[in-house]
Amino acid sequence: MARSLMFVGTASNVGKSVICTAMCRILHRDGHRVAPFKSQNMSLNSAVTPSGREIGRAQAVQAEACGILPNEHMNPVLLKPIGGSRSQVIVQGRVHDTRSARDYFFDRKEEIWEAVLESYRFLAQRYDVIVIEGAGSPVEMNLKSQEIANMRTAEMADASVILVADIDRGGVFASVVGTLQLLEPHERARVKGVIVNKFRGDPGLFEEGRRMLGEYAGVPVLGVIPYIRDLGIDEEDSVGLAAERYRGSSRSVADQDLSMDRRVDDHTNDRTHDRTNGPAGADFLRIAIVDVPHIANFTDFDPLFLEPCVQAYFCRKPEDMRGADAVILPGTKSTMGDLEWLWTGGWAAVLREAQACGVWLFGICGGYQMLGARVCDPYLQESDAAVEYPGLGLLDGVTTLFPEKVTVLVDGELSEDFLGIAVHGYEIHMGRTVHGDARRPFAQTRSLSAEGGQMEGAVSADGRTIGTYLHGIFHNDVFRTAWLNRIRSERGLPEQEVSVRVQETRDAAYDRLETVMREHLDPEYIYRQCLRQ
Repeated sequence: MARSLMFVGTASNVGKSVICTAMCRILHRDGHRVAPFKSQNMSLNSAVTPSGREIGRAQAVQAEACGILPNEHMNPVLLKPIGGSRSQVIVQGRVHDTRSARDYFFDRKEEIWEAVLESYRFLAQRYDVIVIEGAGSPVEMNLKSQEIANMRTAEMADASVILVADIDRGGVFASVVGTLQLLEPHERARVKGVIVNKFRGDPGLFEEGRRMLGEYAGVPVLGVIPYIRDLGIDEEDSVGLAAERYRGSSRSVADQDLSMDRRVDDHTNDRTHDRTNGPAGADFLRIAIVDVPHIANFTDFDPLFLEPCVQAYFCRKPEDMRGADAVILPGTKSTMGDLEWLWTGGWAAVLREAQACGVWLFGICGGYQMLGARVCDPYLQESDAAVEYPGLGLLDGVTTLFPEKVTVLVDGELSEDFLGIAVHGYEIHMGRTVHGDARRPFAQTRSLSAEGGQMEGAVSADGRTIGTYLHGIFHNDVFRTAWLNRIRSERGLPEQEVSVRVQETRDAAYDRLETVMREHLDPEYIYRQCLRQ
């Protein structure tokens, strides 16, 4: 059986996912067969495995750092908040149920735990080392008897545990010592060390603090990791990013429902809002991304933030779209709710005006559905009653939300103005969208797990409005460059060659993370004391 190493945090968003990614990379580069595992994840930023199963994006990223393909056993339980204090419960990559947080925490948890056990054993039989990520804090005392993501998983896997704390938010002594104090003695015995993460400035100035923290904690501080700007690795999920607004460590179930339904992408906007990649004074394109309340798979847009002479930014109010060359409607976990938000908040009128003025519009997944004529929910997937809601009417599609979810990796070739460009991506959606006879498809796609192809997406008659179910479409370097060049051409700006190669950028980011972690952390101690080598 595999040896296991687990990273738990003093709170949400302390950097566990990044630390786990770094450790996966280090172990992989040191010649170990290593795989990631997170028993339960809460995320609106998910990924599709080659077998067509859905898992949290953090584990897909960690698998890539391990040099292996992701599978559903790396994240056996995925919770996707859908609004109304409910979450979609996905077990081993398939939709299991839709439940309130209260129901989830107190009903049928042992049935779900059996799936966790099965998935861990699947990985442990195939890999030498399992790097396990915890969730939130291991000492949410009002929920601890029911939660399955932290110390119960550590005991199941007989894992050594390293506690990760975020010094950037302050209170690192209290958060570390308090967390250890609230653990049961047998749980505390598993903790082999502490990592202080997100340190700004000269780590030498914290040497005395490091010594004192180790004395208070009773375990060594294994590393002080610097704050890494523009890391270039996918964020775990939008709920985790929202955690900056919810710093209390002892929330009730009702409070957790509230935090599940809200999302303010503060960290992402630190990196991207009003940021221009290019020389001062250069001509650039402005790409506005509508910050819908239930945004999902926001990493779809990361390549745009890397493009030279492109200013990509999130819109918090309709007037933020003024002056944009293109507007993107992102995916969402609640198409009906976010569509109503567009209409009642004044966004719909501005989007329609933008299309009339020649602004390029691009809708992905839920954004594609919202661009259409209407969205229907006869099976109560997102509504309490069978309703339909008018779309923006910028494409002619009619979407019906069905209980069955589509999760699939796809390849394809683009149509219309991008004819012949090869693309790959993935689909995650509950809806089916039907167009009229005059439809101009965006692509011809084929599933990697099934034979045959199909028309996908739609393009307006003038070519400026595009809708597609393909997540990851902007990660296709040739298409992204061609789309930007069409906008540049209309604006009288010079076209550019492919200047960003996404996969090379990702590989370089993993290498950079590995270098930083080896410099500020002692992997040999982890091998000796945590992995018992």
